[in-house]
Amino acid sequence: MKAFEFGGAMIAPGTQEMIELEVSVLANSTRLNLPVHVVHGRNAGPCFFMSGAIHGDEIQGVEIIRRVLAALKGVELSGTILAVPIVNSFGFLTHSRYLPDRRDLNRSFPGSDRGSLASLLADLFFVQVVQRAQYGIDYHTAALHRRNLPQIRLAPDDKKLMALAEAFAPPVILTAKLRDGSLRKAALSAGVQMLLYEGGEALRFDEMAIDTAVQGTLRLLKVIGMIETAPAAPPHAASFHSSSSSWLRAPEGGILHSLRRAGDRVGAGEDVGVITGPLGENPTSVVAEDAGMIIGRTNLPIVNRGDALFHIARLKPKARAAIQAVPDEDEII
Repeated sequence: MKAFEFGGAMIAPGTQEMIELEVSVLANSTRLNLPVHVVHGRNAGPCFFMSGAIHGDEIQGVEIIRRVLAALKGVELSGTILAVPIVNSFGFLTHSRYLPDRRDLNRSFPGSDRGSLASLLADLFFVQVVQRAQYGIDYHTAALHRRNLPQIRLAPDDKKLMALAEAFAPPVILTAKLRDGSLRKAALSAGVQMLLYEGGEALRFDEMAIDTAVQGTLRLLKVIGMIETAPAAPPHAASFHSSSSSWLRAPEGGILHSLRRAGDRVGAGEDVGVITGPLGENPTSVVAEDAGMIIGRTNLPIVNRGDALFHIARLKPKARAAIQAVPDEDEII
């Protein structure tokens, strides 16, 4: 096994090193870098990347990556891991989803070395990390004031990706069209087999979502031949599959009283919540339009008419219509 060249450094087999790639200089002359943790195995194998906080307020990926790397200490590794816990340091430091130029980094890939700040950062991360890998996973959470049930999102009609998603064994596997500017689309165009993980909420650690991601990632590393053992799949290993989802919106403003939780299956026409006035007056039911599973929901009981309340992944009947574009990476809708 040869040394792994990264960022001008040579990482010897069986060692790890943190390499800092220069991003920019802040207004106070402080340099802002992109730290990449390189773990180079003793044996030949694929290159795998892990990334978190592409949206700066989605901090859970930082903890997931920390725990995965901790679990790999002392493990015989085949291949190389490129771990980037915080891609969007600007947003991470300011508790913001976006970059200072108000652009969404996950709509800026593959980026350009001559573009906006978002484009520059996207280009650096994509060229130096993503394109070096054959496989990868990008960790996300729901947007602010929402929570997602742990789920894997992947491109449609890709048997290899589906096999990886099923090895991960999340509660939900959601097939969704690729969106322009997303890391998923850019990675696919570059020939990188990449999964996207969603779970938990912004600016919070969700222990169930973290543990699901850590164990799933270890199973993923096993199936691609980088480690020999991994945790067994959980009892829910038969993941709920869907290729279509929608948000139930508030029919009226008021106080939301939820009747169902994330992970619950619902039937068409079933009440999943009720909206009332402050003292319970004028109740209005929130009714599921289709049968499926609740994979995301708002955490705010105070709602206005039209607010997104429950994200329902529909059941996947054999004759259902073509795969749709679902809210990818839990974009603000």
